[in-house]
Amino acid sequence: MVKNYTSLLLFSITRTCFLCTSNMLTAQEVKIFKVSDFDLKGSVKTCLVVTNYGKEEFDFNKNGLLTKSITRYNEVDYDLTLYKYNLGNLEEKRVEIYREGIFDPVTSFANFYTFDSTASKKITERIISYSKEFLGQNEYRYDSIGRLSSIKHVDKDGIDETEISYMQFKGETTVNYILNGVIIKSVRTAKKKNKTGADQKIVLTKEFLKGEPDKALEQIFDSSNKLISEIKFMPTEQNKGFVPYEYINHSYNEFGMLAETKIKGTKAEETKKYLYQYDGEHGNWIKQIVTPDNTYTTRRIMYYTTTEKKD
Repeated sequence: MVKNYTSLLLFSITRTCFLCTSNMLTAQEVKIFKVSDFDLKGSVKTCLVVTNYGKEEFDFNKNGLLTKSITRYNEVDYDLTLYKYNLGNLEEKRVEIYREGIFDPVTSFANFYTFDSTASKKITERIISYSKEFLGQNEYRYDSIGRLSSIKHVDKDGIDETEISYMQFKGETTVNYILNGVIIKSVRTAKKKNKTGADQKIVLTKEFLKGEPDKALEQIFDSSNKLISEIKFMPTEQNKGFVPYEYINHSYNEFGMLAETKIKGTKAEETKKYLYQYDGEHGNWIKQIVTPDNTYTTRRIMYYTTTEKKD
């Protein structure tokens, strides 16, 4: 997976805008974030990420689960998210918004999760604002082998239900997401060998708007699950399918970090190179420089001590 600070920023945006629309909630499984999701390894306790557009702070427990994150836009504007777990399951998530140094109860909210595994697994998520307003509820149901099978979203505007189906054909697996009877996304996964005989995974994701083609993305992963190429598609003029418009290739350095990205569009080509400084002992990068943009990201990482890990 290609990971740099952009993914962390997108994570913050997704978290802040989580309640923008009911459709965005649809077809999204409950996600527990771990140390590895932030391109970190080892017994990380905290990680401060600094860029030219803000700061991100992440705290993890001894099991490597994210317990707190802070997105700082400046000294007085920031978002605080707190995560609470029970036996490894996400039990509560609170998003607190501060502007001009003042807590805003209207835009702040909390997500509460309850688990029912008496028959097939079910997770219920209730979303309440800090001003005590009910914002919505999601009910996630899973099949007998633990795959997400449906999501029911309820809010003041009504009920939306997404059904998720799984099909296998000639070694390929296709997952279809059907919102209120209309397809919104299809994900097809296949495993093949490249010209040298190495294993590859090919994932083709198609998205639809009101049942019509909207966009598509083909991703190819190598045997270590690193993203090596992408093709972006747009609908045809007749809206009967998709045509490619952008090709992206990724390469990695000897430490498995993203080293170069080549982007070829319909009119231009672009190459980005990634340079790193590492902390040595743990193998995590502490500074990333992207050229030719000459943007940089630094990380200050603290680790649990041996004594703390045994507690």
